[in-house]
Amino acid sequence: MSIHLRPNRVPFRFSGPDAEKLLNDVITGIVRAEPGRARWWALLSPQGKIQAEGLVGWHEDAFWLDVDLGVADAFFKRMRMYRLRAQVDIADMREGFRVGWSAQPPDTPDGIIPHGDDRAGGLGWRVIAPESQAAGWIADDQPFRQARVKAAIAELGPDFAPDTTFAHDIGMDILQGIDFGKGCYVGQEVVSRMKHRGTARRRPVLVSGVPQAGNLPIMVGDREAGVLGTVVDGEGLGIVRLDRIVDPSTVTVAGEPVSLGLPFWATYAFGESPGAD
Repeated sequence: MSIHLRPNRVPFRFSGPDAEKLLNDVITGIVRAEPGRARWWALLSPQGKIQAEGLVGWHEDAFWLDVDLGVADAFFKRMRMYRLRAQVDIADMREGFRVGWSAQPPDTPDGIIPHGDDRAGGLGWRVIAPESQAAGWIADDQPFRQARVKAAIAELGPDFAPDTTFAHDIGMDILQGIDFGKGCYVGQEVVSRMKHRGTARRRPVLVSGVPQAGNLPIMVGDREAGVLGTVVDGEGLGIVRLDRIVDPSTVTVAGEPVSLGLPFWATYAFGESPGAD
């Protein structure tokens, strides 16, 4: 069993009698006290754009969330603002804890906090641990990036910037990153409208034969159809406008032809046009 360090992820701990209610009232995902299981979530702007996203899991009377390092300070600030008078302690754990990933269930000596990531049929285990326990982790997260790209799981930071992307754009509505059974949360009206009107324009796709890595446009002729995000060994993850991909064989990246495919969990198809908004 190997744990790979994820240096660009920051852990947060939410505890107190109102922690579950606060999280349910603010973020998109299913928030429950389920030891050992992690669920996808996003913090949205009132306009429905993703400002932070990650996994949430329960461990010893607290919820543990992780976010991209680039938005950690803004996330901390917003969550303290949303807390108001709720009895919740929000702790930024970046100074003493690390976030990692394991393909298999990790050993759990004192201090190790494992949560199974069940997105796309199973994406290994998120692991949070004190810095001392993480000293022996492998300082290379390429195995996680490979697994994530293969499953077409987009992530804020590597694949898109904050305040640019709707939850539907990265398939959160399909992969249980949105709890459609709960009441209001920030951005909920936009999410519900996109679901009921079928107005999701962009979706994750698999890109094969990528000539080079980088945040590059995905082109159909001289028209941009989307953006390429994470690339590992020539295989990449893109977010594209489905209605612009009528013939996937005509797509290029950096002037070179590439192959597009849909993730196995997709409920959408190339060439689809969204409903009227």
